[in-house]
Amino acid sequence: MLNNLPPLAPFRPRLFQDIRGYNSEKLVRDMGAGATVGIVALPLAMAFAIASGLKPEAGLWTAIIAGFLISALGGTSVQIGGPAGAFIVIVYGIVERYGVANLLIATASAGVLLFLLGLFRLGTLVRYVPVSVVIGFTNGIAVLIALSQVRDWLGLDIAKMPGDFFGQIATIAQHLGSFNPYACLLGVLCVVGLFIWPRLWAVDSQFRRQLEQVDTISALKATSRLPAPVVALVTLTLLAWLLQMPVETIGSRFGGIPQGLPTFELPDFSWQTVKLLVTPTLTIALLGAIESLLCARVADQLGDTPKHDPNQELMAQGVANFAVPFFGGMPATGTIARTVTNIRAGAVSPVAGIVHAGTLAAVVLIAAPLAQHIPLAVLAGVLLFVAWNMGEWREFGRLKQFTNHYRLMMVSTFLVTIVFDLTVAVELGLVLACLLFVRRQSDIFRADPVPQQHPGQLHFRLYGSLFFGAVAKIDPIVASVERAPAGLAVTLDASRLISLDTTGLDALEQLHKAILKRGGTLELTELNPQPQSLIERSGFGARLRGEAADRHAG
Repeated sequence: MLNNLPPLAPFRPRLFQDIRGYNSEKLVRDMGAGATVGIVALPLAMAFAIASGLKPEAGLWTAIIAGFLISALGGTSVQIGGPAGAFIVIVYGIVERYGVANLLIATASAGVLLFLLGLFRLGTLVRYVPVSVVIGFTNGIAVLIALSQVRDWLGLDIAKMPGDFFGQIATIAQHLGSFNPYACLLGVLCVVGLFIWPRLWAVDSQFRRQLEQVDTISALKATSRLPAPVVALVTLTLLAWLLQMPVETIGSRFGGIPQGLPTFELPDFSWQTVKLLVTPTLTIALLGAIESLLCARVADQLGDTPKHDPNQELMAQGVANFAVPFFGGMPATGTIARTVTNIRAGAVSPVAGIVHAGTLAAVVLIAAPLAQHIPLAVLAGVLLFVAWNMGEWREFGRLKQFTNHYRLMMVSTFLVTIVFDLTVAVELGLVLACLLFVRRQSDIFRADPVPQQHPGQLHFRLYGSLFFGAVAKIDPIVASVERAPAGLAVTLDASRLISLDTTGLDALEQLHKAILKRGGTLELTELNPQPQSLIERSGFGARLRGEAADRHAG
């Protein structure tokens, strides 16, 4: 029996494949792309950690360690791994309910689960999550991220935000009187700048052409290539420092960022604790798998590189998430924004992701003391921009183009994500998807009577799949048999019956019993391979053939 099991997925990182034929030209492209995306990841990593209820260095070292491991061991050529916005709500809720120490255990356990998913070739199962469910929880997470940043964006004097949606709204409303205009000014300037900066240099306007003809503006042409989050972080931090604005900074809340390597510490691990953390572990693993493989698919579409290996990617995600908790890190996954930046910057191999991790490490080790001056309102503005880009808001306007089934799954997943949490939302979405799929498939199945039948005969043609959700449609045939004269010959044309399950088989056997009670016969014709296989393995086919042989012998 063990010999019939599918083989385990081989551990073959894409890096080993991509370095064949590697040359200096590719190295230059990867170095430039890695340095660019490393700078982009700097403010995002800190912002994601702070929004998750952790210290900023947790996000930085996650981006460094997980980013290196995911690139070095992953199944894609250009994907960038690290802390992601999708994890903010999940991590914050786990920290609120279980504490930071248990977050580390849940992350490491999720890493083991992710590795096993890839090892047993289950990476393709993630694709079975309906797109309506993915859009629903993605938009829900974006709303929660935006709401969680209102405190720092407005500079409200709130010691700690609650983890639930309505609690956050109530807390914000109660503290609106502590509004800080300086923090709000920085936050608004950050969001506006993030929207304007890429568009300012993307528009082929007469104004831009005139600027490019002026030698003294050549510096502006160079700065146009700088990532918008970095420009916002540097300029607004300088503005707040020079004007001595009374706003909360990384230094005032966290005491700055340690300048040095993180320490290796073993979490207080016990099997009893792991059992208590089953739900957080499954949530981190599920979200990490979905996000990383969605990101890999985006990379396939945008990049000129071989298609990703989903199982190898999950194994790399597993190794990364198992490793980062020992250095105080947070969950990591593939990040779409940084991956797209990597592709557009010219990356051709995982070397770019490794350079991105090295760039971040160099910045942290050299310039960590400067981070204490960064206003939290600016990081909140960055996350508000991330939340806006993360949500697929146009899908709400397109709902009228889709069926009620699609609308129900998307809207319910969106609302449950906001009101409850992602785990419940995904569970509800998958349950609804299964129920609606069953209903749709049952609607497709038909048992149509064939006209112009001879007296004493009933002939039906079966269409679709006869499974547990469609067996009720066999009842009219049973009713027709019970109303017909004795000795009826019933023929079922199964040429268009594509599949049959055990419940459908039981329905056919019950029909057969009803026919035998009336002294009639049943014949199944033109069976396709799957229905025929089940009918033969159950012995039903042999019984039908035996009855036919007895009739001919008599």
